[in-house]
Amino acid sequence: MSQIRYAFIVSDRTGITSESMGQALLNQFSHIEFRRSMHPFIDTVEKAEKMVAIINQAAEESAVRPLIFSSIVNDEVREVIHQSNGLHLDFFDAFIGILEEELQTEATNIVGNIHGITDEEKYHARMEAVNFSLTHDDGSTDKDMRKADVILVGVSRSGKTPTCLYLALQYGIRAANYPLTPDDLELGSSDLPRMLKPYKQKIFGLTIDPERLHHIREQRRPNSKYASIENCRSEVREAESLYRQHGIPFLSTTHKSVEELAANILLETGIKRRS
Repeated sequence: MSQIRYAFIVSDRTGITSESMGQALLNQFSHIEFRRSMHPFIDTVEKAEKMVAIINQAAEESAVRPLIFSSIVNDEVREVIHQSNGLHLDFFDAFIGILEEELQTEATNIVGNIHGITDEEKYHARMEAVNFSLTHDDGSTDKDMRKADVILVGVSRSGKTPTCLYLALQYGIRAANYPLTPDDLELGSSDLPRMLKPYKQKIFGLTIDPERLHHIREQRRPNSKYASIENCRSEVREAESLYRQHGIPFLSTTHKSVEELAANILLETGIKRRS
């Protein structure tokens, strides 16, 4: 049995950046089991000292030093974390010095400059995009659909909503989505749903492995026709046939994270991010 390694993600703000970087690095060692934990808003010496105690206890219990991914601006707080019994991977230490040398100036070291509202116009654009995606979730309305940057279509539970919200929140993309129902996928029908017809050029399809879809739907409605493997296979087959008939680009969500899906959709459609 492989030894578990503790991995602490420590930040003086939300920790989103440290978490993304830390996860990306740890994912390169899939044969090792990591016990990961997030610790945001470690922004005082007192909090840092408590954090050090937690790290040192983990080091003692596991008999191997934990990994520490951190993004802390304050030198005093950062120095306390450095005193812990772990391998300290500090993103500021790694990059700030190099940038200061290249830019011939010192960093301002202002806490909150990573995820603060540094550009209100872009922030409000993202919030407007999120509201748009929520309003146009699951084909609930076609009002202002012309304003959509992209319209994701796919069978129920294929990942449309989370992908739309990610596109909105991370990129400021106005993403609507429409669920392909059994009526839309009626055998022999090759027509696009009425709501989608005026916006064919904005449509992007999502598909999914039928077995995976069956597993997801079973958790939602166990032992139903909706969740049956036969129905899942039929819906996926008809959805993909519809995409091909109308030349609609599509991706499978089966083995892709929402981050990968969003990046691929932007790449294939050529849509530019607003944030």
